[in-house]
Amino acid sequence: MNTTLNGMIEKDYLTDRLDDQIRWYSSKSSKCKKWFLIMRTFEITIAAIIPVLFYLPVKSSIPFLSAIIIILVSLISLFKFHENWLLYRTTSESLKHEKYLYLTNTKPYNRENKLVILVQNVEEIISSENSLWKQKTLSNNNEGGLSR
Repeated sequence: MNTTLNGMIEKDYLTDRLDDQIRWYSSKSSKCKKWFLIMRTFEITIAAIIPVLFYLPVKSSIPFLSAIIIILVSLISLFKFHENWLLYRTTSESLKHEKYLYLTNTKPYNRENKLVILVQNVEEIISSENSLWKQKTLSNNNEGGLSR
């Protein structure tokens, strides 16, 4: 049975809004994770190589490699890859959690107005994440950081 809410069919909300948001947050989380891990791997690897270079005749490359580490650390901080990875993954998993509770008619979705409850809960999760992102962005702008 397709429930409706102000003319919106349950299936439309689940696919056009909820599934779309789950995909968006999951995709953004994966991209942030990938970039964070790539940059941190390079940072750690280069930092481990620098002490070895003191004993080789290529000491002149040490300042260059040190500059690369500074750039990597700055980019990680600037774009907040780690923080956004965790924030987006948490939001995606929270949305999935609500969806599965809804689809299995598990509390709080075991009542007659379950679509209304789902919409309220999903939109609250999305709104909370947006507010947190805005708060972080304003804070980062004061510190020189970027995100999203």
